[in-house]
Amino acid sequence: MTMVLEPKTTIVIFGISGDLAKRKLIPSIYNLYNKGKLSKHFAVVGIGRREWTNEIIREMVCNTITDIFGNTTSDMTDFCEHFYYLTFDVTSDYSYSNLHTLLKELEEKYKIPENRINYLAMAPEFFGTIASKLKENGLTNTNGWTRLVIEKPFGHDLRSAQQLNREIREAFSEEEIYRIDHYLGKEMVQNIEVIRFANVLFEPLWNNRYISNVQITSSETLGVEERGGYYETSGALRDMVQNHILQMVSLLAMDPPIRLTTDEIRSEKIKVLRALRHISVNNVDSYFVRGQYDEGKVNGKVVPRYRNENKVDPSSNTETFVAGKIFIDNHRWAGVPFYIRTGKRLSFKSTKIVVQFKELPMNLYFHDNEVGHPNLLIIHIQPDEGITLMLNGKKIGPSGETTPVQLDYSNNSIDSFNTPEAYERLLHDCMLGDATNFTHWDEVELSWKFIDSISTAWEETRGNFPNYKAGTMGPNESEYLLEKDGFRWWLFSTNENE
Repeated sequence: MTMVLEPKTTIVIFGISGDLAKRKLIPSIYNLYNKGKLSKHFAVVGIGRREWTNEIIREMVCNTITDIFGNTTSDMTDFCEHFYYLTFDVTSDYSYSNLHTLLKELEEKYKIPENRINYLAMAPEFFGTIASKLKENGLTNTNGWTRLVIEKPFGHDLRSAQQLNREIREAFSEEEIYRIDHYLGKEMVQNIEVIRFANVLFEPLWNNRYISNVQITSSETLGVEERGGYYETSGALRDMVQNHILQMVSLLAMDPPIRLTTDEIRSEKIKVLRALRHISVNNVDSYFVRGQYDEGKVNGKVVPRYRNENKVDPSSNTETFVAGKIFIDNHRWAGVPFYIRTGKRLSFKSTKIVVQFKELPMNLYFHDNEVGHPNLLIIHIQPDEGITLMLNGKKIGPSGETTPVQLDYSNNSIDSFNTPEAYERLLHDCMLGDATNFTHWDEVELSWKFIDSISTAWEETRGNFPNYKAGTMGPNESEYLLEKDGFRWWLFSTNENE
């Protein structure tokens, strides 16, 4: 069965005036339209509390596109004409009645077969209300398909996530719910499966017999900026580890699916999350390290400590850095630590995966006092996309000594212009009904079960904050976490020396 590449759909964006819509959603929809991946039989309805009109939203869309892409093609005006606006109260049945009427008019005008995407780009406390009201007012009863796209955070802990899921599932089936994690739309994250399962060089070695440890680093140079209020209720653990980081762990550790379908891939990821070693509240400090940034220098500029940021408690106990050691207790990965770290105000911006292979039991080319360089596979997620393979080779000259040899594949140097943004890819997948790169409820629930004991332990005790200077790679305890196992963090940044 051939998939339709130009889906006909109406996209309803709740929170059209927000930052997410302007920076990601509108540009992504425009790119799909401009590349011919979105049929001209489409409409976008922007939902918000402001007293806007269709003319105002179209001007905003055109300005947004021009600001991001500069001079664009002549069909931009036609594109903007597909946008409509509705002033809305998410608790009012009257608003939903108006939306229903407008959707019927647009579906007739653009010949759309009642296919609807409801994108909730707003505060999560409204998710359950909107889902229930859409069903109560007949907006989910269509002759086409109806889908609900939800941004993170999906809950604050396991209990709140379960409550939110119950509310949403009363209106939408699991197959209709698309929980978006933009990391799953990134080119090199999706490339993890190909690297593993399409190369005989790696797949036979992808287990505890040949791999000593796996490292995932996602570092940012930015602080909390204007998100201090949100970050105070989240922290690095909930903001990054519960979703993005654990999703990458599951992709790296999953067994090969029996076929490349949504259900089979999800099934293997869920098995990994079920095998995560539970960490008791009393034992968290043996596996995880937390940090909070102090004043320091980033890119030569002095920046304030976290506790002095806007909308942050001056005595805040919120972590801005997390490092941890995760074990997957199954046959493939028993005994192999997965080290993860993520934080704000670090020395460079980078998301990288490093797979460190075990060294040979007797390497003839390393002399008694010589330390060899392990073979490494580095997957560069952002800002650069690509793969690096570190091997050992002979130094030029008569000495016979070895030297690390670096083999690089850079995705950016080939087709970065045509590489779709994560949201562009995921929006298109949603239109096509491909949920492979969206998060299933079972994944969300298992992630929260793993995270909850860690967050509980940290809420019950105060951290010794601040404990790392802005512009560094986090607290010293993060280094000790690996050193006591005989390993170290691999950096591979142009800002750092190896």
